[in-house]
Parts: sequence; C-alpha cells; structure tokens
Amino acid sequence: MSILEVEHICKSFNRTKVLKDISFSLEKGQALSIIGSSGSGKTTMLRCLNFLETPDKGIIRVNDETLFDADDPSTRQESAIRKKRLHFGLVFQSFNLFPQYTAIQNVMLARELLASEQPDYKTRKKEISEEIRLQAETLLKQMGLENRKDNYPHQLSGGQCQRVAIARALALQPDILCFDEPTSALDPELTEEVLRVIKELADDNTTMVIVTHEMAFARDVADHVIFMDDGSIVEQGDPMQVFENPKEERTRQFLSRFTQG
Repeated sequence: MSILEVEHICKSFNRTKVLKDISFSLEKGQALSIIGSSGSGKTTMLRCLNFLETPDKGIIRVNDETLFDADDPSTRQESAIRKKRLHFGLVFQSFNLFPQYTAIQNVMLARELLASEQPDYKTRKKEISEEIRLQAETLLKQMGLENRKDNYPHQLSGGQCQRVAIARALALQPDILCFDEPTSALDPELTEEVLRVIKELADDNTTMVIVTHEMAFARDVADHVIFMDDGSIVEQGDPMQVFENPKEERTRQFLSRFTQG
C-alpha cells in the first residue's frame, strides 16, 4: 500500500495555473525525484504537501489517512495543519536555520515546542529535555557534525548548515522527508557532501520526495522519477525508463540540456 497518495492537485495564483491535475503515489521506503525546469511547479507541489500552500483542488493521503480534501472543509482547519505537517519533514534550499540558535538547538527546537504542550511536561521537563538532546546529538553525529553541535549557523559552511537542516527535519521522525533543491545554494564540493548524506538516507530506506536539478543524482538515487513542465506531470516512471528511454518529446528536450557538450 502507498504511504503517500496525491490525487488531482490543482493550484493557481491569481489567474496563473501553477499545478494542473497532479497525481502520483509513493511506497514506503522509496525515493521519488521530481525534475523539471524552473517554474514548472516542482516547489509549489512540495509546498502543498507540507501545507505551506493550500491546493485549490485535490486530495492528499498519508498512510491511508486523508490529510487534505478540497471538497471537505474540515481538512482545511488551521488548528489541524500543524499536526498534519508532522507527517512531513521539509529541508529548504536555503537551510532556514535560526541564526540565534546553535546547531544542536536548531535540531532540538521543534521537539521541545511539542513536548512543552504535553500534560506531564512540567513534572518531567528535565528527563524530556535530556532525551531530546540525546536524539539531537545522535542525528548530528549521523550528519558528521558531532564536533560542530555548539556552533552557530554563521560559523558553519553551507554544506554543514544543510546537514543541520536535514537533522532537524529528521528529529520529529516524519513519515516522508522532503527536499526542495537542497544543493542549489551550494558550490560543487559542498553539494557532494550533502548528496552523500541523502544517498545514505536512501540506502537506509528513508521515504523521500526530492526536488532536484542534479540529474545524475536523481537517476542514481530515485526509485521513481517525475518530470514536470508547465505545471503538469509530463512523464513518470523508473529512472532507467525516464532517463534512458523517455517517451515524451518534452522530456527528451529537457534531458538533452544535460548531455550536450
């Protein structure tokens, strides 16, 4: 059974149709790469999954639970949005770390905020805080940053900041980890270190949706690839089919830009 089902998602900004009847599914433990030119709707699709944008039409389900249905007003209630976002961990292209917090504090923050709302928080505060800190240390060690946990974002490289952002996204143990062009703000050397971390997550069967312009990475890491153009899914399939034998002319034209010269 699919962990994620997206059905007929549409989104417009004023009179501009940005997403046009988007449908796809994702199995648990799979990595989905979404490729396409700038302005094709990739990031808007990811923002709809994370409820940073509200679709005009369509349905989003996770683990067979309907998180959003445009025809059901109850799924649009603001009070439920934060809970729904817990299904997804989002890694932004520009890190979005809090500059006033250290690396470990950035990773701990979301869990601390959620824990503070629990009925037993006051009586178990010290125990809960220690548990959250230990988890954050483990995640930063997984990212190769155990020696930089007390550094502030301005003391870290772009690649290190992005690895802190990945640890932060993993802290709430989301069902699906989402990446929005995670290397677009990085130089080639730093890009490699971030892609290596994402590859390791894929090897550990982390369920992921990856919006990327790194074609070789998308081909090598993904179990399924979607090519978007002008707000629509033009082609989707396994990496071998999409990259080596695309069916659609628009897909061939797009991929040819990365093979010329």
